[in-house]
Amino acid sequence: MSKTSTPAALEARESRRLATLLEVSQALSGTLNLRSSLHRVLEILMKHHGYIRGLITLLHENGEIQIEAADGLEGPSHHIKYRVGEGIIGRVVESGRPVVVPRVSKEPAFLNRASKRSEAAKEELSFVCVPILLSRRAVGAIGVDLKYRADRDYDRTVQFLNIVASSVAQAIKIQRLIEDDKRRLVQENTQLRQELKERYDFSSIIGTSGPVRQMYEQMAQVAGANTTVLIRGESGTGKELVAHAIHYNSPRANKPFVKVSCAALPDSLIESELFGYEKGAFTGAEQRKKGRFELAEGGTLFLDEIGDINLTTQVKLLRVLQEREFERLGSTETIKVNVRLVAATNKDMERAVAAGTFREDLYYRLNVFAIFVPPLRERKADLLLLVDHFLEKFSREHRKSIKRISTPAIDMLMAYHWPGNVRELENTLERSVLMCDGQVIHGHHLPPSLQTAEASNTITRMSLADAVGAFEKDLLQDALKTTRGNRAKAARLLDTTERVLNYKIKKYSIDARRFAK
Repeated sequence: MSKTSTPAALEARESRRLATLLEVSQALSGTLNLRSSLHRVLEILMKHHGYIRGLITLLHENGEIQIEAADGLEGPSHHIKYRVGEGIIGRVVESGRPVVVPRVSKEPAFLNRASKRSEAAKEELSFVCVPILLSRRAVGAIGVDLKYRADRDYDRTVQFLNIVASSVAQAIKIQRLIEDDKRRLVQENTQLRQELKERYDFSSIIGTSGPVRQMYEQMAQVAGANTTVLIRGESGTGKELVAHAIHYNSPRANKPFVKVSCAALPDSLIESELFGYEKGAFTGAEQRKKGRFELAEGGTLFLDEIGDINLTTQVKLLRVLQEREFERLGSTETIKVNVRLVAATNKDMERAVAAGTFREDLYYRLNVFAIFVPPLRERKADLLLLVDHFLEKFSREHRKSIKRISTPAIDMLMAYHWPGNVRELENTLERSVLMCDGQVIHGHHLPPSLQTAEASNTITRMSLADAVGAFEKDLLQDALKTTRGNRAKAARLLDTTERVLNYKIKKYSIDARRFAK
């Protein structure tokens, strides 16, 4: 348009530009595919403003300026690149300022890479290039070819393209934020998977006793297979930890691990949780929901406390194990699944089968490979290792400086029968860490249940003198342990003389040499 356009022509042009900006905004916000939206922007500009050719370039991390979208060029453009400061486009990106070339044929800095114009072409063109600015820094440029006209108002063209470039800049910003979030999520996911694998590695299960070593061997044998596993053991022994370790050391480690606590779900919900349901399958089913079997596709489904599921659900579960298929509630569509099943129970399954509360055929399907997790009372050799682990864990969590546990406290832990197994030990030591104000856990920091003879099955009949003597012996052993058998230091620690200390050691038949390690 000429600078002497009539008011009606100016109004029509402004209306066209506003309509163009609206379409550009819709094109950029209508998709997350940046390249596709940039192509659409150029199509809109070509259509409404009669540009001969157009291109949008972006500055990449390697310092090269590359064409991301083009319209009206001859041949492919993805291979065309510029360096910062090279040609008109490179100069615009370098300076962050628009450049207008009224007559392309008269401009030596114009490289003519993108349009490949013939030297014989008689049509004179103008080229307008504006920067795409993000945080006052050029991240690319928009360039258009127009038919040369001596009276063209280039300032208005630059102003209009700057507005378009501003919209494109915001789209680029959003795209980069999305890409950054995706990268961060992928990194976090990878890191979490690695942490889970390390956390549930076989070595994370603490213990060196015979029963635990046997359990390790069984876990190593079955982890690499797709065999159904039944983990048996009392409550609190660590059955879920074993299930995690089997999954994260199997070929399915990068797939989901889905847990279902069968005891926590009522009979009316267990079936819909496992197999899912269709919209309208029952009152309140407002939309389709995938069951745990579908969510665990390709991975492992862990059914904790499987001995508590009802007989109706047992029938469907048996079919899944046999046929590897099921139907959602309210559906006739058969769904195939590729899931490894790991189940756990603290019940006597043989007695449940005999009583008719658990299907015998399902029991045999589950009991392909059984792993028994020993109770803590049968692996007392591991107790000190577990104590050290939990003390370090809770000292770190609660920001305490607990260095050790006293000999009398250790004796109390060893004497207790631990009906709640490792879970009870963990809770006991967390309480002790919270109760302790110093660096050493003593007997009085332990729960009352461990301090009573009835609770620990250590009822004894002794006189007051014997009780005082037992306490005195504990003090002597604790002092010798602290000083690594050094009697002089132990005497000073107890605020007594070395002669009295030696007398007491002899009186209570304490072997001081065993502490000198």
